[in-house]
Amino acid sequence: MAEEKSFKYVIVGGGVAAGYAAREFSKQGLKPGELAIISREPVPPYERPALSKGYINFQNKASLPGFYVCAGSGGERQFPPWYKENGIDLFLETEIVKADLASKTLVSGTGQVFKYQTLIAATGSSVTRLSDFGVEGADAKNIFYLRELVDADELLTAMLEKENGKAVVVGGGYIGLELSSALKVNNMEVTMVYPEPWCMPRLFTADIASFYEGYYANKGINIVKGTVAAGFTTNSAGEVTEVLLKDGRKLEADIVIVGVGARPITSLFKGQVEEDKGGLKTDAFFRTSVPDVYAVGDIATFPMKLYNDMRRVEHVDHARKSAEQAVKAIKAAEEGSSIPEYDYLPYFYSRAFNLSWQFYGDNVGETVLFGDNDPTSAKPKFGSYWIKEGKLIGVFLEGGSPDENKAIAKAAREQPSVESVEVLSKEGLSFVSNI
Repeated sequence: MAEEKSFKYVIVGGGVAAGYAAREFSKQGLKPGELAIISREPVPPYERPALSKGYINFQNKASLPGFYVCAGSGGERQFPPWYKENGIDLFLETEIVKADLASKTLVSGTGQVFKYQTLIAATGSSVTRLSDFGVEGADAKNIFYLRELVDADELLTAMLEKENGKAVVVGGGYIGLELSSALKVNNMEVTMVYPEPWCMPRLFTADIASFYEGYYANKGINIVKGTVAAGFTTNSAGEVTEVLLKDGRKLEADIVIVGVGARPITSLFKGQVEEDKGGLKTDAFFRTSVPDVYAVGDIATFPMKLYNDMRRVEHVDHARKSAEQAVKAIKAAEEGSSIPEYDYLPYFYSRAFNLSWQFYGDNVGETVLFGDNDPTSAKPKFGSYWIKEGKLIGVFLEGGSPDENKAIAKAAREQPSVESVEVLSKEGLSFVSNI
């Protein structure tokens, strides 16, 4: 049996949150051997958004070590030696299969036992697979999902083998839009398929979505809405050749990429920690219902102070900030001091083709569209406000400058009063610029 290892702090999960937590521990003061990161991935924590935004782009490829954390926030990249230099133990390609929180014990798939004093759960999310919906033939070769580096490497290999071939992207959210762009840039023939009436329905209004759908169509991407993948045809090698749609249509395909959502990985903690809204319930310092157990990133359901409710946020920005907050809280508790409560402003962004948008705040209430949202414009620039109970609570902006993006973030946090929706529509971006 493997020797038992003990640490003061253990982080389970090796994604973005783990890397930012490690940096914060290092800043706060860390003795060699106090902290361990246990990850099933073969490399140290990296900026996961780079996979869809650059890693699979042959023309302008992002590669490791270029996007190790904390590159995404403009910080120093934590190359593999960084962890050793900071006295942090990395256990890569190690998957925890059992967590006994009462005895503060973790067990890996190979039987390795880890003991901890304080645990940070940063297990993130896993992709939702078509097989979860019982779609026939979903185990065919060349059907891909993108969550980790190994997924991106497999996709890259297939893209090279099927150069200039046909790609079908199942899903019209973040992954669908970003990967469709990357595949098209890499000279593949791309078709997007999604069941909703427009793309990115969780955030986009119909007006916002119509711009992106028009822009993608002008780039030669075929969009099929209102139906789903119901099955697949394969060749003698077991490779996908067709996507069978529920409405009866068939789409030729050399590769298929699926982006239909993700689910928080909380199974290790089932029955041991209080849960809420699909995640582990925490306070404003990311403490769970179990003493000395913290949860951060995708799996944490935390108090959203700005809106006075409990929320779970799946986004890299929150993963980074929640990890830092948890470590600050841990160290403050040890020192008998306190820190401010987590006061998060929801933030989402994306880049595809020559486009770049940012969103801050909450997307509920009446919407006001402003600017040039013509998909044929040389430099489109437009946005949308969300107004609730006479206050501006959310702002979306495509094509904004750094200063303009800062202005919409400030407005979303301060929630200024709106006297007239008609005037707001005419004022457009100047409304937030004057706040």
